[in-house]
Amino acid sequence: MKNDAVIDRFLEMMSAERGASVCTLLAYQHDLQWAQNKLSSHSISFFSAQREDLINLLSLMQKAGCAATSQARRLSTLRQFFQFLYAEGLREDDPSSDIDSPRQGRPLPKIISEDAMAKLLDFAQLETEQAESGTQNYYRALRFQVLLEMLYATGLRISELVSLPVQAVRGKEQFILVRGKGEKERVVLLSEKARQILLQWLSVRDQRKDATSIYLFPARSSTGYIARQFVARGLKDLAKRAGIQSENFSPHVLRHAFASHLLQNGADLRAVQHLLGHRDISTTQIYTHVLEARLHRLVNEHHPLVD
Repeated sequence: MKNDAVIDRFLEMMSAERGASVCTLLAYQHDLQWAQNKLSSHSISFFSAQREDLINLLSLMQKAGCAATSQARRLSTLRQFFQFLYAEGLREDDPSSDIDSPRQGRPLPKIISEDAMAKLLDFAQLETEQAESGTQNYYRALRFQVLLEMLYATGLRISELVSLPVQAVRGKEQFILVRGKGEKERVVLLSEKARQILLQWLSVRDQRKDATSIYLFPARSSTGYIARQFVARGLKDLAKRAGIQSENFSPHVLRHAFASHLLQNGADLRAVQHLLGHRDISTTQIYTHVLEARLHRLVNEHHPLVD
């Protein structure tokens, strides 16, 4: 079997058996094609590659200045791939099994303060109010306002929000059923303010030519909904117009803000884990610096022996 064929077979397995998303499959494909090109330049195939060959791949990444996180991600892809080859009887060994992951510090998530978030939400509302009703400018301003409100109110991943079916938000309920990573379903709650803006969006959306689309945010694209990159650029521009530092602003920053602000105001870590759709609590524990700050403040304010 050729390298290209076995990559396709691996991707089919990851899709069918493990429910990998399209984005995840594309990342796997990119990583494996990169590895294939590097190995083949030395007349090495996936079927003949040894442990040293894989270590050399990581060394190439390091010399190219790739971050430890990127190296670790690519090694994770190779591990899953070689485990697949071994399980399918296409190799008699797994050369990736005892390779250590590159050491990496886990950076704290970038977040936006509650005050800056309130300023951004107010500015988005102002732009909608200043746009002439019924115009394309009004449609665009309202769309970004509802995207901003929903990202902050729910903590959804941007991929989950842009692909959200419109039927998921019909009705009077404030709960939304979301299908996340690995097709795992969870329920998220909309604030009353976000719900009202969403209803305003639905009334405008339903009068347009693409009202029959199954998606909440329809677009003339191959997917049928607006692209994540389009939303990311638009939100960054919105933050810049609002006078908020926008260099590192992204939809994921809003997801971090959702989690951090909940914890700062007393939410339980397990509840936040569910709302974010994290399979493992260890993923959510990146926010424990927020809890530590809250506990420190609690002791200083309420312990009887603290002056």
